[in-house]
Amino acid sequence: METLEFKIRIKAPIEKVWAVLWDEETYKKWTGSFCEGSYAISKWNQGDKIHFLSPNGEGMNSVIETKIPNEYMAFKHIGEIKDFKELPLDEETKKWTGAMETYRLTADDEFTDLVAQVDVVEKYIDYFKEAFPKGLETAKELSEK
Repeated sequence: METLEFKIRIKAPIEKVWAVLWDEETYKKWTGSFCEGSYAISKWNQGDKIHFLSPNGEGMNSVIETKIPNEYMAFKHIGEIKDFKELPLDEETKKWTGAMETYRLTADDEFTDLVAQVDVVEKYIDYFKEAFPKGLETAKELSEK
């Protein structure tokens, strides 16, 4: 796996950027760059399970490993979801189970710097290099409104 890093500077308070990233409606908007209509099901607390889903019920089941409000969120990806059900780990899934996806926010005057890191298997590197910057740009636009 390779860890990809994406950075963006947003002219908005750190609390607003955090809210845009994790509030249900704005989350759907910025993650649309990965899959139109994607959403998450979670109580958004550290240690909780989270399901990242497409409208047709495919996605990933993960755990919120670390949550420091307005500062840091870390997801550990566990396995796949199909037809809204968690699948048992198979040989393909075992290659990436445990992969991390993190978001760190730091405030600087009137700006917030957002750094996202994601562990990616080789076949999805190009996809993430294209989709992630688009998603973060949408998060920036929503935050700066």
